[in-house]
Amino acid sequence: QLQASGGGLVQAGGSLRLACAAPESTRSMYTLAWFRQATGKERQFVAVLRTDGDSTLYADSVKGRFTISRGNGKNTVYLEMRNLKSDDTAVYYCAAGPISSYTYPHYPYWGQGTLVTVSS
Repeated sequence: QLQASGGGLVQAGGSLRLACAAPESTRSMYTLAWFRQATGKERQFVAVLRTDGDSTLYADSVKGRFTISRGNGKNTVYLEMRNLKSDDTAVYYCAAGPISSYTYPHYPYWGQGTLVTVSS
């Protein structure tokens, strides 16, 4: 299971960096991704990184504000979040999977989630 961390309470306009440690069993996965789920809503795609070159894709709602990246050791994926808005409030999940996808069923490996709360 992946281990997500870094969530917390931040004011609107602030920044947070989430981290996700990927265990050895997920190293062969082709993509690392972040999803989020707000209370009462479906899990939503945020960003994905392909491990064969580190190309990235983002949801329109976070493009230009969030950055997904990997650590030097390649076993940690980060989500740098800037200019946070109240609509970004959600539990954030990291995931690993064999294909690059916007939909969560394509990801067999998940972290436990970390809560991000943005106060206005």
